Amino acid sequence: MKMKPWIGVTGLVLLIPLGLAQCMLDEVAQEPRSGGAPRFEVDPFWPNLPDNMILGQTSGIAVDHQDHVWVIHRPESVPDAEQAVLHNPEATCCIPAPRVMEFDEVGNYVQGWGGPGEGYEWPLDEHTVYIDYKDNVWISSAGGANTSAGTENHILKFTRSGQFLLQIGHRGQSKGSLDTENLNNAADIYVSPETNEIFVADGYVNRRIIVFDADTGEFKRMWGAYGNEPDDSAPRTRVTEGDGPQQFNLVHGLGVSDDGFVYVADRLNDRIQVFTIEGAFQREVFVARKTLGLGTVFGVGFSPDPEQRFMYVPDATNGHVRIFERQTLEQVGLVGRPGRQAGQFVTVHSVAVDSQGNLYTAEVTDGRRVQKFTFMGIL
Repeated sequence: MKMKPWIGVTGLVLLIPLGLAQCMLDEVAQEPRSGGAPRFEVDPFWPNLPDNMILGQTSGIAVDHQDHVWVIHRPESVPDAEQAVLHNPEATCCIPAPRVMEFDEVGNYVQGWGGPGEGYEWPLDEHTVYIDYKDNVWISSAGGANTSAGTENHILKFTRSGQFLLQIGHRGQSKGSLDTENLNNAADIYVSPETNEIFVADGYVNRRIIVFDADTGEFKRMWGAYGNEPDDSAPRTRVTEGDGPQQFNLVHGLGVSDDGFVYVADRLNDRIQVFTIEGAFQREVFVARKTLGLGTVFGVGFSPDPEQRFMYVPDATNGHVRIFERQTLEQVGLVGRPGRQAGQFVTVHSVAVDSQGNLYTAEVTDGRRVQKFTFMGIL
């Protein structure tokens, strides 16, 4: 890939080396070390949303094998004041965009679909979109206004054009974290091409990783923190030092590396735990552990090189995407800072990476946008 020249212009340079820091495996230093990390340049004009559309909370973002970017958002979160049609039917803009959208590799709008239909229960709170190796589109229901009810107990599978294929779990049917048929506010999804298994970060209410067959929905296995059996009775008290809690708190993100390891973002425990695909615990790293608020680890993305050298972790509370060496779990850089300008973040919630190494982000709460950060090489 042809590299662009380094451009030191405000709003374009997103990698922020903050000095040399030595970190132990189980505790990330607050400042990343400098050197050997990707650098990025924000594209302030991406994507090209149709002129009459506007985004609500963009809870999920994904990239398919064509490098098309998929976005899921919550139309109900668009403020009335931004929907001109409510006040002036003659106005050109705006209406909420479709719930699921596809953009091509340069950001042009391709299609949009989603919402209630026959044979399935559409999410009350759209959360994750994931495109599997067969080009199927998976959607989860979590977070948002309905989390406390604990009734969003399912995930959905569609074709890329929006034809319904499969529902795992059913609304209002969860029996807790040992239930093998239903979920409870599942937050993230990955489908393995090697085994055709779907790994689910389950999630906001339940406290586990659970695995199903991706075609039939048949239960395969589950595990909790450190590979323990999930226990809903364990306290969710935030712990900022010492040994980590023996149960997950809020299982918000996951990624499965090409060499067969499952990286789990335990959001409110401010840690990434690593497992084999069978659920055997390997190691963990804490991330800005004294941070409270929303937590520091919202998801996991990997660089596209054969070794998947880098891991990207959105930190909504501190307004960064953190960059780690995947194998060592050492933090080596940051992307962004809190703010509303291009290249800055308001509650960065999800990340995705394309085959060229470009980074995509989605923001919830008042962020309500997606951004593209063009890969510029390794610093």
